[in-house]
Amino acid sequence: MSTVLAAHGLVKKYGPTHALAGVDVEVGERDSLAVMGPSGSGKSTLLHILAGIVRPDEGQVLLRHDRIDDLGENRLSALRRSRFGFVFQFGQLLPELPAEENVALPLMLEGTPRRQAVERARRWFAPLGLDGLERRRPGQLSGGQAQRVAIARALVAEPDVVFADEPTGALDRTTSGEVVRLLTSVTREQGAALVMVTHDADVAAHCDRVLQVRDGRIDHHSQYTVA
Repeated sequence: MSTVLAAHGLVKKYGPTHALAGVDVEVGERDSLAVMGPSGSGKSTLLHILAGIVRPDEGQVLLRHDRIDDLGENRLSALRRSRFGFVFQFGQLLPELPAEENVALPLMLEGTPRRQAVERARRWFAPLGLDGLERRRPGQLSGGQAQRVAIARALVAEPDVVFADEPTGALDRTTSGEVVRLLTSVTREQGAALVMVTHDADVAAHCDRVLQVRDGRIDHHSQYTVA
């Protein structure tokens, strides 16, 4: 399995507190990694550093062997638009845009003409069970439908890595299972890596691997591969 994203020796401090205290992580093509841990353990900090949102105090982040943690903010911003996809707990869809334009947004931000971007976005609706909802605004969608739109938005630019931060945290258990099954299967089909932060062991079980973060370190005794 070819490594897509790797981090070595990550350290992040907030005052005297170590959010991360020397963390190493690797994720490969079609690989899905769930990151778990108690509140304040450092799992969200880890995701934010891997995604180029927060810079580490020490260590390196490599995307396909190219170091990214030392890039300037403009280059990091462009990388997040073109090579990373994001799914958040509450979707974070723009309420004034219909679903198809929410999905097309990463393409339009990269300069793709609106009509072409929307055409590409519409291709995702049937595979994700959203056929017929292209023109609905977020307020007209159920929670599960909105998260599936967010998954389409994360994948429309064919990213190397999809980052998901508690993507089912606002959903009921049945809808949560449906959404995480879609998220893991579709990212795998697209050849993307998935890094997902979750507090839910049932959600984590859909990923290929699970690691626990405790007190800013990987708990290797509780790290495991899902059968």
